[in-house]
Amino acid sequence: MADADSSTPSPAPLSAKKENLTPIGSKITELNESRSELLNRIQSLKQDLQNWRSKLDTQVNTYRSELSELKKSLNVEVEHLRTEFQELRTTLQQQQEDVTTSLRNLGLQDVSVDNNETQHQHPVESNDKEDAEDANKKHGSKEEKGNEAEN
Repeated sequence: MADADSSTPSPAPLSAKKENLTPIGSKITELNESRSELLNRIQSLKQDLQNWRSKLDTQVNTYRSELSELKKSLNVEVEHLRTEFQELRTTLQQQQEDVTTSLRNLGLQDVSVDNNETQHQHPVESNDKEDAEDANKKHGSKEEKGNEAEN
């Protein structure tokens, strides 16, 4: 009986080992399936990331192109405005010169108008002054002729 008793304990540990191995095998299978799912998810995420980068690169290039066009357009507009301001500056300077010239002419005309008004108001005085000047010129001319004759 000792032999029979000794042989019974042997099968008990083997069956316990089989029971322990079965859960480990199923766990390994579950882990392999889980690993496979995770690898698929990682691959999918990598693909999504690559697609996202591609779209982002396309969008960045589009925005760069648009910005470049806007910059060119802005530069053209700024140059146009500079030209217009230069034309305005030139026109204003010309107008200022014209106004200054007109004011000078008006100032000179005012003086000549004042002289004409004075002559019209006092014709005798101006005629007397003119007569006196003419007489001085004539008298000076006679004296010069006389001096020349004496020499």
